[in-house]
Amino acid sequence: MADLFVKYGYAPDKEAIGRSLDIIARNLENVVSPQVLTDCFSLMDLTTLHSTDTEASVAALVEKVNSFKVDYPDYPLPASVCVYPNFAATVRQHRHYPELHVTTVAGCFPSSQSYLEVKLHECELAVRNGADEIDIVLALNAFMDGDFATAGEEIRAMRAYIDKVGTQVGRKIVLKVILETGLLVTPERIANASFLAMEEGADFIKTSTGKVEVNATPMAAYVMCQCIKCFYEKTGRKVGFKAAGGLSTAMDAVCYYSIVSTLLGREWLNKSLFRFGVSRLGNSLLSAIEKKTVTYF
Repeated sequence: MADLFVKYGYAPDKEAIGRSLDIIARNLENVVSPQVLTDCFSLMDLTTLHSTDTEASVAALVEKVNSFKVDYPDYPLPASVCVYPNFAATVRQHRHYPELHVTTVAGCFPSSQSYLEVKLHECELAVRNGADEIDIVLALNAFMDGDFATAGEEIRAMRAYIDKVGTQVGRKIVLKVILETGLLVTPERIANASFLAMEEGADFIKTSTGKVEVNATPMAAYVMCQCIKCFYEKTGRKVGFKAAGGLSTAMDAVCYYSIVSTLLGREWLNKSLFRFGVSRLGNSLLSAIEKKTVTYF
Protein backbone atom coordinates (compact mmCIF):
# COMPACT_ATOMS: atom_id res chain seq x y z
CA MET A 1 0.00 0.00 0.00
CA ALA A 2 3.03 2.28 0.05
CA ASP A 3 2.06 3.21 -3.51
CA LEU A 4 -0.98 5.00 -2.05
CA PHE A 5 1.35 7.28 -0.13
CA VAL A 6 3.10 8.08 -3.40
CA LYS A 7 -0.19 8.45 -5.27
CA TYR A 8 -1.60 10.96 -2.79
CA GLY A 9 1.68 12.63 -1.83
CA TYR A 10 1.32 11.75 1.85
CA ALA A 11 3.30 10.05 4.57
CA PRO A 12 2.43 10.48 8.26
CA ASP A 13 4.97 12.38 10.36
CA LYS A 14 4.39 11.43 14.02
CA GLU A 15 6.49 14.24 15.44
CA ALA A 16 4.80 16.91 13.33
CA ILE A 17 1.38 15.46 14.15
CA GLY A 18 2.23 15.53 17.86
CA ARG A 19 3.31 19.16 17.69
CA SER A 20 0.16 20.16 15.83
CA LEU A 21 -2.07 18.33 18.32
CA ASP A 22 -0.31 20.08 21.20
CA ILE A 23 -1.08 23.46 19.61
CA ILE A 24 -4.72 22.45 19.06
CA ALA A 25 -5.05 21.26 22.68
CA ARG A 26 -3.62 24.50 24.05
CA ASN A 27 -6.05 26.53 21.96
CA LEU A 28 -9.31 24.71 22.80
CA GLU A 29 -10.45 27.31 25.33
CA ASN A 30 -10.22 29.91 22.58
CA VAL A 31 -12.30 27.76 20.23
CA VAL A 32 -15.14 26.72 22.53
CA SER A 33 -18.27 28.87 22.39
CA PRO A 34 -22.03 28.32 22.61
CA GLN A 35 -22.20 28.33 18.80
CA VAL A 36 -19.44 25.73 18.42
CA LEU A 37 -21.07 23.53 21.07
CA THR A 38 -24.44 23.87 19.32
CA ASP A 39 -22.82 23.00 16.00
CA CYS A 40 -21.31 19.89 17.62
CA PHE A 41 -24.77 18.89 18.86
CA SER A 42 -26.09 19.02 15.29
CA LEU A 43 -23.31 16.65 14.16
CA MET A 44 -24.23 13.80 16.50
CA ASP A 45 -25.26 10.34 15.39
CA LEU A 46 -27.09 9.64 18.65
CA THR A 47 -26.20 5.99 19.19
CA THR A 48 -27.51 2.99 21.06
CA LEU A 49 -25.69 -0.27 20.32
CA HIS A 50 -26.29 -2.44 23.37
CA SER A 51 -27.05 -6.15 23.60
CA THR A 52 -30.01 -5.13 25.76
CA ASP A 53 -31.56 -2.78 23.16
CA THR A 54 -35.23 -3.57 22.51
CA GLU A 55 -37.83 -2.18 20.17
CA ALA A 56 -39.33 -0.33 23.14
CA SER A 57 -36.02 1.19 24.26
CA VAL A 58 -35.12 2.32 20.74
CA ALA A 59 -38.58 3.80 20.23
CA ALA A 60 -38.22 5.64 23.55
CA LEU A 61 -34.91 7.16 22.42
CA VAL A 62 -36.46 8.37 19.16
CA GLU A 63 -39.40 9.85 21.07
CA LYS A 64 -36.87 11.68 23.25
CA VAL A 65 -35.41 13.25 20.11
CA ASN A 66 -38.91 14.15 18.91
CA SER A 67 -39.74 15.83 22.20
CA PHE A 68 -36.38 17.58 22.27
CA LYS A 69 -37.48 19.77 19.38
CA VAL A 70 -40.48 20.85 21.47
CA ASP A 71 -38.57 21.33 24.71
CA TYR A 72 -35.56 23.06 23.08
CA PRO A 73 -36.98 24.69 19.93
CA ASP A 74 -33.91 26.89 19.39
CA TYR A 75 -31.55 23.91 19.17
CA PRO A 76 -30.87 21.82 16.05
CA LEU A 77 -31.73 18.14 15.97
CA PRO A 78 -28.95 15.55 16.04
CA ALA A 79 -27.95 14.38 12.57
CA SER A 80 -29.26 10.84 13.08
CA VAL A 81 -30.14 8.04 15.45
CA CYS A 82 -27.75 5.08 15.04
CA VAL A 83 -28.93 1.57 15.90
CA TYR A 84 -28.48 -2.09 15.01
CA PRO A 85 -29.98 -2.91 11.59
CA ASN A 86 -33.00 -4.78 13.01
CA PHE A 87 -34.18 -1.47 14.52
CA ALA A 88 -34.07 0.59 11.30
CA ALA A 89 -37.85 0.36 10.87
CA THR A 90 -38.40 1.33 14.50
CA VAL A 91 -36.46 4.56 14.12
CA ARG A 92 -38.09 5.39 10.80
CA GLN A 93 -41.58 4.69 12.13
CA HIS A 94 -41.21 6.80 15.28
CA ARG A 95 -39.23 9.81 14.08
CA HIS A 96 -41.24 12.99 13.52
CA TYR A 97 -38.63 14.78 11.43
CA PRO A 98 -37.34 13.38 8.11
CA GLU A 99 -34.11 15.39 8.50
CA LEU A 100 -33.31 13.09 11.44
CA HIS A 101 -31.63 10.29 9.52
CA VAL A 102 -31.84 6.59 10.28
CA THR A 103 -28.32 5.23 10.66
CA THR A 104 -27.61 1.55 11.18
CA VAL A 105 -24.46 -0.43 11.61
CA ALA A 106 -24.33 -3.41 9.24
CA GLY A 107 -21.96 -5.81 7.54
CA CYS A 108 -21.61 -7.94 10.68
CA PHE A 109 -20.68 -5.11 13.03
CA PRO A 110 -18.50 -4.84 15.08
CA SER A 111 -16.06 -7.55 13.96
CA SER A 112 -16.91 -7.87 10.23
CA GLN A 113 -16.19 -11.58 10.71
CA SER A 114 -18.54 -13.39 8.36
CA TYR A 115 -19.19 -14.23 4.73
CA LEU A 116 -19.47 -11.34 2.31
CA GLU A 117 -22.88 -12.67 1.23
CA VAL A 118 -24.12 -12.32 4.82
CA LYS A 119 -22.79 -8.77 5.03
CA LEU A 120 -24.47 -7.82 1.77
CA HIS A 121 -27.80 -9.28 2.83
CA GLU A 122 -27.67 -7.46 6.16
CA CYS A 123 -26.98 -4.18 4.35
CA GLU A 124 -29.91 -4.85 2.00
CA LEU A 125 -32.31 -5.57 4.86
CA ALA A 126 -31.20 -2.43 6.71
CA VAL A 127 -31.86 -0.23 3.68
CA ARG A 128 -35.17 -1.88 2.80
CA ASN A 129 -36.33 -1.40 6.39
CA GLY A 130 -35.51 2.30 6.50
CA ALA A 131 -31.80 3.06 6.85
CA ASP A 132 -30.60 6.30 5.28
CA GLU A 133 -27.00 5.65 6.31
CA ILE A 134 -25.00 2.45 6.75
CA ASP A 135 -21.87 2.12 8.91
CA ILE A 136 -19.77 -0.93 8.03
CA VAL A 137 -16.43 -2.14 9.42
CA LEU A 138 -13.27 -2.58 7.38
CA ALA A 139 -12.52 -6.30 7.01
CA LEU A 140 -9.58 -6.37 9.40
CA ASN A 141 -9.24 -10.14 8.94
CA ALA A 142 -7.99 -9.38 5.42
CA PHE A 143 -6.41 -5.96 5.98
CA MET A 144 -4.25 -7.02 8.94
CA ASP A 145 -3.09 -10.02 6.93
CA GLY A 146 -1.87 -7.77 4.13
CA ASP A 147 -4.69 -8.79 1.81
CA PHE A 148 -5.68 -5.26 0.89
CA ALA A 149 -7.37 -6.39 -2.33
CA THR A 150 -9.94 -8.48 -0.47
CA ALA A 151 -10.54 -5.75 2.12
CA GLY A 152 -11.11 -3.25 -0.67
CA GLU A 153 -13.31 -5.61 -2.69
CA GLU A 154 -15.64 -6.03 0.31
CA ILE A 155 -16.12 -2.28 0.66
CA ARG A 156 -16.68 -1.94 -3.08
CA ALA A 157 -19.23 -4.76 -3.08
CA MET A 158 -21.20 -3.27 -0.18
CA ARG A 159 -21.05 0.18 -1.79
CA ALA A 160 -22.50 -1.19 -5.03
CA TYR A 161 -25.14 -3.23 -3.23
CA ILE A 162 -26.51 -0.44 -1.05
CA ASP A 163 -26.55 1.85 -4.10
CA LYS A 164 -28.58 -0.74 -6.01
CA VAL A 165 -31.06 -1.26 -3.17
CA GLY A 166 -31.14 2.48 -2.45
CA THR A 167 -32.17 3.14 -6.04
CA GLN A 168 -34.94 0.56 -5.71
CA VAL A 169 -36.36 2.24 -2.59
CA GLY A 170 -35.76 5.77 -3.85
CA ARG A 171 -33.06 6.91 -1.40
CA LYS A 172 -29.40 7.85 -1.73
CA ILE A 173 -27.66 5.88 1.02
CA VAL A 174 -24.64 7.26 2.85
CA LEU A 175 -21.85 4.71 3.44
CA LYS A 176 -19.48 5.12 6.37
CA VAL A 177 -16.50 2.78 6.73
CA ILE A 178 -15.21 2.15 10.24
CA LEU A 179 -11.44 1.65 10.27
CA GLU A 180 -11.16 0.51 13.93
CA THR A 181 -8.10 2.71 14.36
CA GLY A 182 -7.38 1.48 17.89
CA LEU A 183 -6.51 -1.91 16.42
CA LEU A 184 -4.60 -0.50 13.45
CA VAL A 185 -2.41 1.39 15.98
CA THR A 186 0.18 2.98 13.67
CA PRO A 187 -0.31 6.16 11.62
CA GLU A 188 0.84 4.28 8.54
CA ARG A 189 -1.84 1.60 8.86
CA ILE A 190 -4.49 4.21 9.64
CA ALA A 191 -3.49 6.17 6.54
CA ASN A 192 -3.48 3.07 4.34
CA ALA A 193 -6.93 2.08 5.58
CA SER A 194 -8.21 5.64 5.06
CA PHE A 195 -7.07 5.81 1.44
CA LEU A 196 -8.33 2.27 0.74
CA ALA A 197 -11.81 3.03 2.10
CA MET A 198 -12.07 6.31 0.21
CA GLU A 199 -10.91 4.74 -3.06
CA GLU A 200 -13.56 2.03 -2.73
CA GLY A 201 -16.41 4.50 -2.30
CA ALA A 202 -16.77 5.49 1.36
CA ASP A 203 -18.76 8.68 1.88
CA PHE A 204 -17.27 8.92 5.39
CA ILE A 205 -14.35 7.28 7.13
CA LYS A 206 -15.00 6.60 10.82
CA THR A 207 -12.54 5.97 13.61
CA SER A 208 -14.02 3.19 15.69
CA THR A 209 -16.84 0.85 16.64
CA GLY A 210 -16.69 1.80 20.31
CA LYS A 211 -16.40 -1.91 21.06
CA VAL A 212 -12.63 -2.25 21.53
CA GLU A 213 -10.22 -1.05 24.20
CA VAL A 214 -8.88 1.95 22.25
CA ASN A 215 -11.39 3.91 20.20
CA ALA A 216 -11.23 7.46 18.79
CA THR A 217 -7.99 9.33 19.47
CA PRO A 218 -6.86 12.78 18.31
CA MET A 219 -3.87 11.20 16.57
CA ALA A 220 -6.04 8.86 14.52
CA ALA A 221 -8.41 11.71 13.69
CA TYR A 222 -5.53 13.93 12.59
CA VAL A 223 -4.11 11.27 10.25
CA MET A 224 -7.54 10.50 8.80
CA CYS A 225 -8.26 14.18 8.15
CA GLN A 226 -4.86 14.64 6.52
CA CYS A 227 -5.72 11.71 4.23
CA ILE A 228 -9.15 13.19 3.46
CA LYS A 229 -7.46 16.45 2.49
CA CYS A 230 -4.94 14.71 0.23
CA PHE A 231 -7.68 12.60 -1.34
CA TYR A 232 -9.78 15.69 -2.05
CA GLU A 233 -6.83 17.55 -3.57
CA LYS A 234 -6.11 14.58 -5.85
CA THR A 235 -9.65 13.57 -6.82
CA GLY A 236 -11.91 16.55 -6.11
CA ARG A 237 -14.22 14.31 -4.03
CA LYS A 238 -15.07 15.36 -0.49
CA VAL A 239 -15.18 12.50 2.02
CA GLY A 240 -16.57 13.01 5.50
CA PHE A 241 -15.00 12.23 8.87
CA LYS A 242 -16.72 10.57 11.85
CA ALA A 243 -15.22 10.30 15.32
CA ALA A 244 -16.77 7.55 17.45
CA GLY A 245 -16.01 5.69 20.64
CA GLY A 246 -15.13 7.28 23.96
CA LEU A 247 -16.41 10.80 23.24
CA SER A 248 -18.28 11.89 26.35
CA THR A 249 -17.38 15.50 27.24
CA ALA A 250 -18.04 18.79 25.50
CA MET A 251 -14.31 19.41 25.24
CA ASP A 252 -13.83 16.02 23.55
CA ALA A 253 -16.17 17.27 20.82
CA VAL A 254 -14.39 20.63 20.60
CA CYS A 255 -11.05 18.85 20.19
CA TYR A 256 -12.25 16.89 17.15
CA TYR A 257 -14.09 19.95 15.84
CA SER A 258 -10.78 21.84 16.00
CA ILE A 259 -8.89 19.08 14.19
CA VAL A 260 -11.42 19.06 11.35
CA SER A 261 -11.51 22.86 11.22
CA THR A 262 -7.71 23.15 11.20
CA LEU A 263 -7.06 20.55 8.51
CA LEU A 264 -10.16 20.66 6.33
CA GLY A 265 -11.64 24.09 6.93
CA ARG A 266 -15.15 25.39 7.44
CA GLU A 267 -16.46 23.52 4.38
CA TRP A 268 -16.31 20.32 6.44
CA LEU A 269 -18.04 21.70 9.56
CA ASN A 270 -21.51 20.42 8.70
CA LYS A 271 -23.38 17.14 9.03
CA SER A 272 -22.83 16.24 5.38
CA LEU A 273 -19.11 15.86 6.06
CA PHE A 274 -18.59 15.59 9.82
CA ARG A 275 -20.21 13.42 12.50
CA PHE A 276 -19.79 12.24 16.06
CA GLY A 277 -20.92 8.73 17.00
CA VAL A 278 -22.04 9.16 20.60
CA SER A 279 -24.33 8.00 23.37
CA ARG A 280 -23.40 10.34 26.27
CA LEU A 281 -22.17 13.47 24.52
CA GLY A 282 -25.59 15.08 24.02
CA ASN A 283 -26.11 15.71 27.73
CA SER A 284 -22.56 17.07 28.11
CA LEU A 285 -23.04 19.53 25.26
CA LEU A 286 -26.42 20.66 26.59
CA SER A 287 -24.95 21.13 30.07
CA ALA A 288 -22.05 23.17 28.71
CA ILE A 289 -24.33 25.41 26.64
CA GLU A 290 -26.95 25.85 29.36
CA LYS A 291 -24.28 26.22 32.08
CA LYS A 292 -26.11 23.77 34.33
CA THR A 293 -26.45 20.01 34.55
CA VAL A 294 -28.86 18.73 31.90
CA THR A 295 -29.80 15.06 31.72
CA TYR A 296 -32.10 14.75 28.73
CA PHE A 297 -30.99 11.72 26.71
